[in-house]
Formats: sequence, structure tokens, C-alpha cells
Amino acid sequence: MSILGAAAVPHPPIILPEVGRGEEQKISATATAYKEVARRIVELAPDTIIITSPHSIMYADYFHISPGEAAADNMSQFRAPQVELAIDYDTDFARKLSADAMSNGVPAGILGERNPSLDHGTMIPLYFLKEAGLDLNHVKFLRIGLSGLSAALHYKFGQIISHVADELGRRIFFLASGDLSHKLKSDGPYGFVEEGPQFDSQVMENLGGADFLKLLTMNDKLCSRAAECGLRSFWIMAGALDKKSVRAEKLSYEGTFGVGYGIVYFNVGDEDSSRNFAHQLAGFKKNEAEKRKAKEDDFVKLARYSLETFVKTRESAKLPENLPAELTSRRAGAFVSLHKNGNLRGCIGTIMATQKTLAEEILMNAISACSRDPRFDPVTIDELDDIEYSVDVLGEPERIFDVKDLDVKRYGVIVENGGRRGLLLPDLEGVDTVEEQIAIAKRKAGIRPDEKVVLWRFEVIRHH
Repeated sequence: MSILGAAAVPHPPIILPEVGRGEEQKISATATAYKEVARRIVELAPDTIIITSPHSIMYADYFHISPGEAAADNMSQFRAPQVELAIDYDTDFARKLSADAMSNGVPAGILGERNPSLDHGTMIPLYFLKEAGLDLNHVKFLRIGLSGLSAALHYKFGQIISHVADELGRRIFFLASGDLSHKLKSDGPYGFVEEGPQFDSQVMENLGGADFLKLLTMNDKLCSRAAECGLRSFWIMAGALDKKSVRAEKLSYEGTFGVGYGIVYFNVGDEDSSRNFAHQLAGFKKNEAEKRKAKEDDFVKLARYSLETFVKTRESAKLPENLPAELTSRRAGAFVSLHKNGNLRGCIGTIMATQKTLAEEILMNAISACSRDPRFDPVTIDELDDIEYSVDVLGEPERIFDVKDLDVKRYGVIVENGGRRGLLLPDLEGVDTVEEQIAIAKRKAGIRPDEKVVLWRFEVIRHH
């Protein structure tokens, strides 16, 4: 068996006595669990240790595998330059993993290096391994960054890591480095939101029960609001344990400083074909897509129909028959917004009506949202089941003369300066103040923050 075991571990610099200077005692349970994980790894004597880290180089659409023969750094950024660590990379593993990932449709490789030094998400586990007696000169490492890609692709990347280990005959241990929520306490460095403790509870339950399907399908908004750190690291680890029987041990959890630190160890057993979570995830996503479609009203159905027709045929759809009168007997501006995995995937619209009917407005703007938003690549056929739609029908813009007449939840805003015009819809995730709303609309229009603007407000009816 190539994969000997795995563990989800945090990376708080304050856990090191050289950094904490006594404060590390407040998370002593985490330190004790970390030492136990390190002791077990030393006992297993792996050939190669895989470390996935949120603080290595991260790209939105690419998994970065650290290149070169070796890497080193110290903890000087945390006022402890005396803590120095150096490792050698498994270059054969890195090269084969890069090639196999790309050939299997997973964008990954050793290109795009920006900083060859070790990151603290890697150095914290290395510190405990060295303290436990591991000779860092007699084991190879692979350091891998995360990405903005889907849970399914993170999991698939983990599967490929395991397959490469099999083919190379490497005995590997997988360390998934990652903190949990950063928003557990109002007096913590990042504040408090109720989703923070909820996220940590769910992750620890899912990891502790080795329930990787639940881990892969956690609510995107919950994860985003919780300001999580390591979830994607855990997804890759889960993929490396694909079709393996595992026994999970929750060794510790603490949130003393307002950031969640959890440690879970995975004992790996024999093959278990029932733990084929890639297949289960595909089925889950298909069922969720069908549920969404069943709830869509005529506005969203029309947007989906238009987009899917265009993506599949590269031709504009013809208006369906028997549309309701509210779509065929009125004219209005409309925006079509697309989301995928909780992230914006495209948004294009019109402030005022440009077509003969609202139905035609939606038909055209759905095509634009999937193919003409300059921020994104065009939507592909493979993505169609993952796309979530919303359609905003705009009311008539109303000129206003005071920002007090705006309400970020109720009104969208239009800013104008000369020939430049920017728009932002109301009630958007992460936009909580009128000042933020105006600032974003200005940026979209290429208007400097200090430039004066004419303001308009409008209401929308949102369909999703």
C-alpha cells in the first residue's frame, strides 16, 4: 500500500515556543496532538511526505507543485529567525504528478513559481516532525498549493497523487495543512460571524467521521462567510484516500485565539470500493441541479434555456411559445447573473430595455453573461449542471441627490461621470454599505474614487 496514512493539521505560528513566548500554552491540546501525529509519522518511516498548504503559491485555475531540488526558510516574519527548516523535494514525483495531472484534465504543474521559500503552512508541520526525531535530510517532500477550482477537481488531484505514488512505488504520508474558520470570536483578529463556529463544527464532524461526501458538499456561502483556510487542502487529502478504508481519530480542536485549529488523524486500511466519493459527488451534483431546475420560475428557465442552447449549438435560441404575458408584453432592462460553486461566473445586463420584449432581453443577456463577460472564460458544456442563475429585472432609474436616499439592500446604484457609467445591483453578498456600493460601481466605470458622480437608484425584482 502506497499511502500509509494522512492527517489534517493547522499551522498557527504561535504554537511554536519561539514565536508564542508563553502564549502557546493556551493551545497546549493542539500542540500535544501535533506531537502525536509527528510521532506516528516517524514510526511509519514514509519515503515521501506530501504537504498541501493554503500559504504556498495559489492560483485560481491551477495547482502549483513546488519545483526544484530543495527549499528552506525561517520564521523571521514571526520574530523567530532562529527557527530554520530545510527540505529536499521528490523531483521524480513532482515531474510525474505534473504530467499525469495534465493528461487527466487537472491543471497542475511546476510552472509559475513566485517564491521558492517555504511558507509557514509547510514549516509548522515540519517543525513538529523534526522535533519528533525525523531527519529531514532522509525523507523527500512534495509541497503543493491549492486552487480556486471545484471540490471535484481537488478530489481528483488527490486521486492522481495516490496513483502516482503507486506507480513510483513510493510509501507516502499525506499532511493536509489548514486552519479552520478565522471568525470565531468578536475579540479575535478577524471578528466573529455565526457561520464561523458552524463551519468548524461541520468540518470536524465530517473529518472525524471520514464522511468525505459531506466534506466535499459543504455550503459555499457558509464556507465563505466563515473565512475558512484549509478546506481545499482537506479535499485533496480526501482524494488521496479514495477507495481506501480509513479510521479517523479526532485528536484535538481549539479556537482560543478566534481561529479554529483541528487535528484529525486517518489510519488507512485495505481497499474499500464503497468509498468512491468522486462517483458519489457526481451523483449528488446531478441531483442538486435537478432540484434547482424544479424550483426555477419562468424568468430563470428562460435564461437557462438561452444559455444552454448557445453553449451547446453556438446559436441563439428562439423564444419558446406560451411564455407568460409579463415576459412578452413589457420592456425592461435585465441582468443575468451566473454562479458556480458559490463564486460569480458571469454577469451581464442592460440598464434600460434594448429589445422588443423583456423575454428577448433575458434571452440576449444570458448569452452575453456566459460568453462576453471579460472577467471570465466562456462557459463550457461541462459546467452546465453547476451553473446557478439569477435574473434581475430593473425598475426605472431615479435620479437622486444625496447618498442618504440609497439603501444597499433595496436599491441598486448607477454612477455617471461624463460618458462613463457604472452600475451595481442591490443586495449583493459582501456589499454591506452604501459607500462600498458606490466605490465598486465607480471602479466598474473606471471612475477614480475622488471624482464626483451623478447618482441614480433603481429597484429590482430578483428571480432565482
